[in-house]
Order: sequence, then C-alpha cells, then structure tokens
Amino acid sequence: MILEPVARHKTAMTRSALSRPMATAAADGLLHPDRTVFDYGCGRGDDVRHLRTLGYAVDGWDPIHRPEATRRPADVVNLGYVLNVIERPAERADTLRAAWNLSRELLVVSARMSWDARDLVGRPMGDGLITRSGTFQKFYEQPELASWIEETVGVQPHAAAPGIFYLFRDETAAQRFVASRVYTYRPRVRIDPQAHYEANADVLAPLMAFMRDHARPPKPGELPETAAAEIDEALGSMGKAQRLIRQVTEDDYWTAVAAQRRAELLIYVALSRFGRRPKFSQLDRTLATDLRVLFGTYQEVCLQADRLLLACGDQALLYVNARSSKIGKQTPSALYVHRSAMAEIPPVLQVYEGCARVLAGTVDSANMIKLSVIEPQVSYLSYPTFDRDPHPTLRSAVTVNLRKLSVDWRDYSRSENPPLLHRKEEFLGSDDPKRPLYERLTRAEMRAGLYKHPERIGTLRGWQAALTAAGVRLRGHRLVRM
Repeated sequence: MILEPVARHKTAMTRSALSRPMATAAADGLLHPDRTVFDYGCGRGDDVRHLRTLGYAVDGWDPIHRPEATRRPADVVNLGYVLNVIERPAERADTLRAAWNLSRELLVVSARMSWDARDLVGRPMGDGLITRSGTFQKFYEQPELASWIEETVGVQPHAAAPGIFYLFRDETAAQRFVASRVYTYRPRVRIDPQAHYEANADVLAPLMAFMRDHARPPKPGELPETAAAEIDEALGSMGKAQRLIRQVTEDDYWTAVAAQRRAELLIYVALSRFGRRPKFSQLDRTLATDLRVLFGTYQEVCLQADRLLLACGDQALLYVNARSSKIGKQTPSALYVHRSAMAEIPPVLQVYEGCARVLAGTVDSANMIKLSVIEPQVSYLSYPTFDRDPHPTLRSAVTVNLRKLSVDWRDYSRSENPPLLHRKEEFLGSDDPKRPLYERLTRAEMRAGLYKHPERIGTLRGWQAALTAAGVRLRGHRLVRM
C-alpha cells in the first residue's frame, strides 16, 4: 500500500500548561523531582519547558522540532499523542518499542480516542484519516489501544484515563498504583482531652495517621526516621505512644477503621485479578503487611476477593446491594453517588465500579458516578458547577459497558435542555459538611410543591417551568418568592 505524503510537522500543538498525560501522571503521584523525565516526540517542547519550571530534570526529542536532541534513557518516558499521527502501523509499533526501551521505571502512553473523530472532517487513509490540514490521525477505542500496547511490547498496560495508559517496569510499583485507586474513607475520630496527649499531639500526628490509614501500628522502618526519633524522645518508646493514642480514642473508632481497611484491601485484591494477580512477594512491604495482619494469609484474602469479584457478575446481587446502600440516590435503574462518597457504598458495588475503571481509567472531570442495576454499565458524569449551583446541569458523560467492553463519551455542553440534579444531599457521604445546606433547600422546594411531578423536572427547561409556575426562584441555595 502506497500512502500519500503526510504533513506531520503540523500536528505539534502549543500548550500553555502541562499536557493531559503529564498532568495525569503528576496527579497520580508518579512524577517526582528526583526522577528523570524524557518526552519522546515532544513536539514544540511545551511539556519539557513546563516541567523544567517545576524543577524536574527533563529532556525531549522530536523528529521535526528537536531532531538534534539525544534520545536518552530516563526514569519516566512520555509518549504523548505520538502514535495517532503515524500513518504506518509498523512505524507506530517501532516507536512504541523505542520509547519503552528508554524507560527505566514508567512509560506513559496516550493516543486520541474514537469519539475525537466525531466532528472531524477528513478522508480515509489506511486505518485512520487525513484531515483538512493534511495531517494523519488514527483514533482508538480504549480496549483496542490497551490490547495493541500489550501485543506490541508484551507488558500489561494500566488504564490511567481514557486514552492514557501506564506501563511499569516493576510489578511492585504497578501494584502500588492499583492499590492507590481504591477509594478510602475514615470515620471521624473523637479525641478525649488529656494533657499528656495534647502536649505531644504534633509529635504523635504521623503515628496517628499511620494507624488510621493502615488499621495497625507501624513496623520498624515504616515511619520516617525523624518522626520515629521524635516519638521516642517525647514518649519514651513507640509502644507507649501507641497506648496513649488508644487511651484518648474510642475502641469503636478503631473497630470501624479496621473494617474499612479490610474492605479496601479486598477491593484492591479483587481488582488485581485483572491481568496477572501479583505474587505476595511482589507486593509493597506496607501493603503486604496490611494484608497479613488483617487477613492472616494472602490465600485467604484472594479467596474472599474472588467471591466479591464473582458477585459483580450477578445483576440481582448488585440490585440488592444498591437498594441496601445508605449512601447515594436510588432510581429504578441505578444508584447515583458523588465521587467523594464512593468509599461508603457496599464493597461489591465498589468492585463493580472498579471493573469499569480498570477498562477506562479515571475520568478526571467526573464528580458523579452512576451504577446501573439493570445492565452491566457504569457512567461517569461531569457536573462542573455541583458545589456552587443548587441544581447543576450535566456537562458530559463517559459510559463504560462491561458486557460490550466499550467506552463511550457524550457531550451535553451545547444542549439547550441538559439533565440536571435535585436533592444534592442524597449523593453525598454521611459526614459531608454540605449536607445540611442542601437538605434545607430540598425541604423548602418540597414545601413549594416543586417535586409534585418528578417526571417533568429532570431537565433544565422542565425545572425552570416548575419554578415559574410556583412563583419562586433560587438565590444561591435559598428559595425565595419572585
């Protein structure tokens, strides 16, 4: 097949901020100033410039804009939106392998998704299309990109976000990333005032945080050396410090912490089944210790986690768990939960949602999650004005169908009548400080008769008509007469 000339030099974009792949890696804690970074196919070098400003040791190469630069190994290598502009499949694969060979710890791979082509005008060429400007674009489905990466380099990619994948050299680092994706929640702790504790509260803070996060005391070496030394000097020993913390807190709190941590570990181990579940020896030391202390053996936690994973395939069980959830807004077909409250829903539903994130990665803009109970489908909904708007409208939705293994995106930003939310308090966690404010508004709206016809108020126009008919309007989160 003879391919027509392609204007690759026109594909490089000018950015005023970090690219989405690099911003995602930074948000996931995978970029550190003490690690070197190399941008393979850096275009005009915007990421290189921004990262240097932030104090990173970074360099980049581009065949058009920086051809003289040396392609050198680095701890983290970024292959950002390069693959989709290469018209020859063999060259595409060679480029991925070259970037992987340069990475010592992590390769970040990104490409454009199929939904990016919806409004693009062009003509077919090979497995992509030629745009009006003469550039080539290959658009991927999420599972297609993941499969192609694994087939090309023989390494399981981990979905970071739609169109963005991580490839880890070290399995321990990969599992640390998988574990970090589990939602966490801790009940509020009440401290019984005691002079000895209050005098040493700052010194005890790292120990308190560790015990809260891991539901156990730290093993030697798990706390920073300076923190451990300060505790020994102030309290005499780590054991005395632990006993003091237990004296000023309630046993019920630590029972709840242990139950929550056990649930988090079960969810992590269930989701680690995708691909190749790691051996116990491949786990991070702290993670492995948590599993051993709270479950006894790795075999036992794997057995319980597999049962949990199996339950996700039973739509009836999902329905029962959704109906029993104390958190989230229930509709006949789904449970809607604010992302901040996901750790408070039943573990089986967290694994269900986790299965969708294994496929799609994290949808950064989404702050609402819809868990369907009538089909295996999870939707990530973006309501940008949720905090400030009493009835925010839907901006976009990413839907993951677990039966079809598909990831789709819908844009509502140009809709004149988008869906909107009511009763915001129902989406939030039990301890969320904004619940009382939202509850007061809901009670006022109910007294005004605004919810008499729920089938009419699910969209912006219907809601505005209901407000007008009732002779009221909203001023912030207060309902006032017109």
